[in-house]
Amino acid sequence: MDETTATGGDALRDGFAGQRMVVLPRPTVRAALARPVTGRLVVTDAGFFPHAARHGRSRPDGAREHVLLVCTDGAGWCRTPDGRSDVRPGDVVVLPAGAPHEYAADEHDPWTLWWLHAAGPDADELARAARDAAGGPVSHLRDPAAVASLVSQVLDALDDGTAGGLVRATGAAWHALAHVVATGRRSPGPAPDPVERAVEHLRATTPRRTSVTALAAMVGLSPSQLGARFRAQVGASPLQYQTRLRLARARELLDSTDLPVATVAQACGYPDPLYFSRQFARAHGASPSAYRARAA
Repeated sequence: MDETTATGGDALRDGFAGQRMVVLPRPTVRAALARPVTGRLVVTDAGFFPHAARHGRSRPDGAREHVLLVCTDGAGWCRTPDGRSDVRPGDVVVLPAGAPHEYAADEHDPWTLWWLHAAGPDADELARAARDAAGGPVSHLRDPAAVASLVSQVLDALDDGTAGGLVRATGAAWHALAHVVATGRRSPGPAPDPVERAVEHLRATTPRRTSVTALAAMVGLSPSQLGARFRAQVGASPLQYQTRLRLARARELLDSTDLPVATVAQACGYPDPLYFSRQFARAHGASPSAYRARAA
């Protein structure tokens, strides 16, 4: 069930500044489990809770789905029949469907969580393998940003509200859980550079926008820290870099297709063709139509 309603447990607080959350209607879940691909694994709920003060859940009978929690900042704890465990940045918690559990943010340093719930036979196998690899509900990720990025992609896919979006969410969730399984079986090494991880996420999710706040939370930095380091290493702010990626995609489509400019704008994340044309002309010194004619 979703992380802020009281169904199946008592939520400590409803809503967090900057949060994202998608909860599928249960008829949609049932229909997805009857189809190919999503019948193997379907994401039923997903979210991003930054600095989630007083967040927590108590489920004496467990959840109907498997629960994945990824902490990228702050702290918290979880309790299962195995005992109580602290949760710190880089920790991931996998809670099997039907298993009693309780968890909450630290009172003084509340966690930032990326989370999802998943059901289906593949979810059963991956959740079991993740717990076996970790030897319990909590394991430490050398690279939590990779899994947080995948949860963010799940959210983007579910936001589409289409059958294709559900399939994309399945793929991203499968890879997130598989990453947790692999991490639990691998000896730790140096953590990847946060800016490199941020760049990888932005490349993987273009043309979607990711806020600087969410991007910073993903890689374990404050927005100001990420902005300063990003500009130093990339030569642009995260938002400027996202614009570059979107316009690079626009150039590719203008060069290689006959799609109308309005369609190119939409494909590059610009619902307003006029705004897209102004942005393109500002960057390239020519309107999209003039650019295409000049390149012909």
